[in-house]
Amino acid sequence: MECYEEKQNLNWTTMAEASDSEMGSPKNEATNSAAQNTSSSDSDSDSDAGEAEELLRLQTLESEVSSDPSKYDAHVEYIKCLRKLGEIEKLREAREAMSALHPLTPVMWQEWARDELTLPEFFLEIEKLYERGVFDYLWILKARNLFERALTATGLHVVEGSKIWEAYREFEQAILLTIDENDNEAKEKQVQCIRNIFHHQLSVSFAGIKSTLLAFKAWEVEQGNVLDVDSSSMDGFSSHVASACQKAMDMYDARASFEEQIVRQDISDSDRHQQFLLSITKLKICFLGDSLQPC
Repeated sequence: MECYEEKQNLNWTTMAEASDSEMGSPKNEATNSAAQNTSSSDSDSDSDAGEAEELLRLQTLESEVSSDPSKYDAHVEYIKCLRKLGEIEKLREAREAMSALHPLTPVMWQEWARDELTLPEFFLEIEKLYERGVFDYLWILKARNLFERALTATGLHVVEGSKIWEAYREFEQAILLTIDENDNEAKEKQVQCIRNIFHHQLSVSFAGIKSTLLAFKAWEVEQGNVLDVDSSSMDGFSSHVASACQKAMDMYDARASFEEQIVRQDISDSDRHQQFLLSITKLKICFLGDSLQPC
């Protein structure tokens, strides 16, 4: 307070006489003003550049959604971009368009409801949004249940089973994209869900298991883990996961030739059936207990 009173007691004569002081120097004032203008100009320039970049990204996403409405992640990113730019009307249209084709996650419905609070009759509108959100949430649970049932029925199919596994992973990865970046707990839970699907798939003998292993390692690197994405090495995996994956790969190597014979198009159904029975017999001989025996 003392310092403030001293400044208040300064008179114009004293300030004029202090020609070398920073406070009373017109030259310094001009310099300070120029510096402030430059700083403000730089800030405005950075802001304009950032906005231009976002607008360009918005156009790209809008084109992507328009050309392929089935791309779930494109819809998600498009909505995020519109929300960031505050394009309320376009945002509402984008959400309606996505909702017509895909289920929205609980977080996306909550964000939609919050954004609609500016409407005059927002209570009724938000009530309707929450009703739709509950329906979508139940749909997601139902979809997960359907995937689990599909895996039980076809997940062990050597040639076609991987298609169900991949669709299930893509479904859960799309949900991960919708989670708020600041919600670390929800993100980690969803990441672990996807990781578990990879682990389960890699414990099954199927065509393309090595490429799935590489895809899993690349995905783990995206999560911040350090792995060699260019090799089939399982360094960095838990012993349980590595053991299950190695056993599945060995099993596929042993049965690959039999599978090729079964799916041949130039043999009769009777011959295909005989090949199938033969492969079952040989595989029973090859695999005794938990150890792999050479065929």
